[in-house]
Amino acid sequence: MLFWIFSALLTVLAAVLLLSPLLRASARATRYDEGEAAVYRDQLRELERDKAGGLISPEEADYARAEIGRRLLAVAGRTSSEDGVDEAGSGATGAAGEKPPRRSGYGLSQAFILLCLPLIGLAGYLEIGSPGTPDAPLAARIENPGDDVNLLIAKVERHLADNPDDGNGWNVLAPVYFRVGRLDDAELAFRNAVRLLGPDPERLNGLGETLVTRNDGIVTEDAAKAFEAARKMEPNNPRADYYLALALEQGGRRAEALKAFQEIAAASPANAPWMDLINRHIATNSEGVPLANAPAVPLAPANPANPAAPGNPTAGDIAASQDMSAADRDQMIRGMVESLDQRLKDDPNNFEGWMRLVRSYAMLKDKARAEAALKDGLKAFPADGAEGQQLVAMARELGLDVEEVTP
Repeated sequence: MLFWIFSALLTVLAAVLLLSPLLRASARATRYDEGEAAVYRDQLRELERDKAGGLISPEEADYARAEIGRRLLAVAGRTSSEDGVDEAGSGATGAAGEKPPRRSGYGLSQAFILLCLPLIGLAGYLEIGSPGTPDAPLAARIENPGDDVNLLIAKVERHLADNPDDGNGWNVLAPVYFRVGRLDDAELAFRNAVRLLGPDPERLNGLGETLVTRNDGIVTEDAAKAFEAARKMEPNNPRADYYLALALEQGGRRAEALKAFQEIAAASPANAPWMDLINRHIATNSEGVPLANAPAVPLAPANPANPAAPGNPTAGDIAASQDMSAADRDQMIRGMVESLDQRLKDDPNNFEGWMRLVRSYAMLKDKARAEAALKDGLKAFPADGAEGQQLVAMARELGLDVEEVTP
């Protein structure tokens, strides 16, 4: 019942707001009519004085009196006759210098606002709304949260408020907090889970990743300690390995970072989803690193099972690069990239090749060719497909003008 009372009050308020301009316009028009009628009455009195003074003949006075009377009648009948509005309006323009407001549509507008709008709103609510649905207090909704993530979180939070030492509850809630962006709460939940259940690789990785995300991607000292502890407990831990290698890169220790990323690539499966990211870091850290610390070729094979895939350096290429000068090595790399470019023009149906080509040109600081390669790659793998979306996402990360290339 309260809902219907509230709806009725809102309807009345909306009607008043919509009607107020029409009512103000009607009042202004009424005041205008009264002023115009007073002008015509003054003209009649002036006409009688002119006639009495002999300034106008009786015939002219009769004609003028009839015209003024006609205008007075038009003012009196304006609200009921549209023709009267036109005639009085033309006369008023000459007599008072402005055109009166038109009121012909006020009645229909007011009737529509008062009757039709509430009926339309009520019919729409009855059609698409749920007037018979009972109230759902928060407690009842928390008991049956369904797929509502916020209600699920509230349910677990209520449980933990009564049972703060439930480590499993904190362990469940921590990654959920992280996914919804509540990073402060996620850190607290991970720390509580570690304190109550003990450290394990998954919890430590989650804590470290939360700290990194909170610090805008910087691997802080606390985050590095969490990843190091996770790696000690689980040596084959690419997630911890990645962030520790990233910490080396962010600290300016590029040779060590390159070695760490290469070890991740060597230990990862050929189809690992993180290989593209690892290869980008290998390429970034390869620039200017002495040969004693890293191979000269800036792109690690994305598919070790198929070293002959377009763009993958052969073992001979890698061996030959060890004895080259920096200029010769750079020239060899450019030659390999241009060779890949030509092969893709002959056989464009190679998604991995396009990913490698765009990234290679970007790493060689050749933005124009990188964007041209991206454009050609999107012809073979349109941007609305899964492969095309990966191309576009990688191009954005590389700083290319994606909007200039995509249709």
